[in-house]
Amino acid sequence: MSVHADHWHQPPTPLVLDDKEVHVWRARLDVPAPRPHQYEELLSEDEMARARKFRFPVHRDRFVARRAVLRRLLGGYLQVSPAAVTLENTGFGKPVLARHHDTDLRFNLSVSEDLALYAITRGRDVGVDLEHIKPAVSDESVPEQFFAAHEVAVLRAMPKAHQPAAFFDCWVRKEAYIKARGMGLSLALDSFEVSFGDAEPARLLRTAPDPEEAGRWTMVALYPAPSHAAALVVAGQAWTLRRWNWSWMTGKDDHRLG
Repeated sequence: MSVHADHWHQPPTPLVLDDKEVHVWRARLDVPAPRPHQYEELLSEDEMARARKFRFPVHRDRFVARRAVLRRLLGGYLQVSPAAVTLENTGFGKPVLARHHDTDLRFNLSVSEDLALYAITRGRDVGVDLEHIKPAVSDESVPEQFFAAHEVAVLRAMPKAHQPAAFFDCWVRKEAYIKARGMGLSLALDSFEVSFGDAEPARLLRTAPDPEEAGRWTMVALYPAPSHAAALVVAGQAWTLRRWNWSWMTGKDDHRLG
């Protein structure tokens, strides 16, 4: 459980995103019925086909909700209807806006259970990762399989009670960096090191084979909920982070964002 807290705000109207800002939205995906069905019309045929593959209604509804939020956010920034937003995947599976939108808008998202984070920038590569903290994982061999040797040593030197939260702090920071790079699993998790632990601000410590790569990115720890770990990685420095709460009652949809 995280003892930290972020300040998440209700967004102003109109909401403007410039190239010196990064917007991160926090959304709860368990929407009161019958709202999930109302948002299906925003999704593409491919998205609805994916939704129908879920075995349990709660997972299906969360999928519909998270794609609807993404479309409403992107539609707002692009000033088009949410249903008109066209998404593609890169060769490594990272979702991006289709070329015909002709925009420098970039985004990334992460979902864990009923909580979602959406990071949106202009002209900056971005990655965000979110995980629910599970006590048992750090006791298994997962760190030794995926973390760099120094990270494993730091984790195992911590008191046992602190290891679950520290493990997920490390994990989300590494995942956010991989997602920002857009290289998928072709970038090995043990090829770079991140800081983690209560006394350590989030940052890249080492990157291989290019040691200069660490200085090209900014890493920020996020605290969207006490039960979750999260991190944001953005290309470059000298930008301002804005944290916004998504509201289903007053959600910012098409044409309302600047």
